[in-house]
Amino acid sequence: MRQTGEDGRVGDVRLDPCPKRMEFGPCGGVRADLTCELGTVPCPFADGAAVPWTGPPGRSAAPAAFGHKGPVVLTDLTSPPYDPAALGRIVRTIAGSCDALLIGQHHDEPDFPPTMLAVLAREAGGHPWVTLTCRDRNRVVLEQDVAGLAAAGAEAVFCVTGDARGPSVRPDVSQVFDLDGTRLASLAAAAGLPAVVPEAPDAPPTGLRPARLAEKQRAGAGAVVLNHAASPGRVAEFVTAARGHGATLPVVAGVAVFTDEPGARRLEAFPGLEIDPAAVERVLTASDPVEAGIEAAVDEAVALLAVDGVAGVNLSGRGSSGDDDTAAAIKAEIGHRIRSRAGTRG
Repeated sequence: MRQTGEDGRVGDVRLDPCPKRMEFGPCGGVRADLTCELGTVPCPFADGAAVPWTGPPGRSAAPAAFGHKGPVVLTDLTSPPYDPAALGRIVRTIAGSCDALLIGQHHDEPDFPPTMLAVLAREAGGHPWVTLTCRDRNRVVLEQDVAGLAAAGAEAVFCVTGDARGPSVRPDVSQVFDLDGTRLASLAAAAGLPAVVPEAPDAPPTGLRPARLAEKQRAGAGAVVLNHAASPGRVAEFVTAARGHGATLPVVAGVAVFTDEPGARRLEAFPGLEIDPAAVERVLTASDPVEAGIEAAVDEAVALLAVDGVAGVNLSGRGSSGDDDTAAAIKAEIGHRIRSRAGTRG
């Protein structure tokens, strides 16, 4: 890639080969043919080595959850947008079954500002890791959000470049991408907040992903949450390779949580994610798909926690295509069973 200034320009000429203006790519949306999720243009990062971090060495710090005994259980928080009462109720349902809540930021379902979500989650007894995406915020707003999350008591910032909006989702709204996830992690770490980053072991180009994680740590990442991979063995291969490139940060592996066909298909549709088709078939054909889905998630979590280098699991997905309270109860039950089988926290 040609090196550009931080604003993506050399003089008055834009030289961004990446539609998301990433400097430290690739994102998790690269297709199997190595084209960008935004069109047919080839991903400019797909045929090279991992882009080395060229900024100041990051002050990486792991979130507080890793300071306790036993594996970390991180649960995706799913609640109706702009509904503080529902958010509080759902947090209270799942808070006792996990060590932290991952608060997302979805292009098709906006919600309160991240700082407000952090405050509401903490008031209900949760320990929030709050997502910031570069899709919807320019650099100044990201700096404000990082400062606000620190003041609000967020336990970590999940730093992502962000999925691009589909053509039918708010076409009247621009997509910013002033920064990418790696540079956002550097910003958050410099502000004193634990920066958590994503990585996708099974997203093309798979050979580039382990080294890219090591560069994210050099930028300031203190932990990583992995997208779903095809198997625990695949996660083990990825972690070993990342360690070989110098990555030492705690790894949280993704656990696919689904109890019905819409939930399973939604997870399968995400770019960069791989879900065991045999597990999907077993759950969906079971006489009690909810119980089968719960046990499948617990079994996957226990297998992932046995992988050397995996320090926690992320219960990812809605859990149910029903209402949010039902989904929260399912994820709470999974969290409790994982703790029972894998060891308690203290």
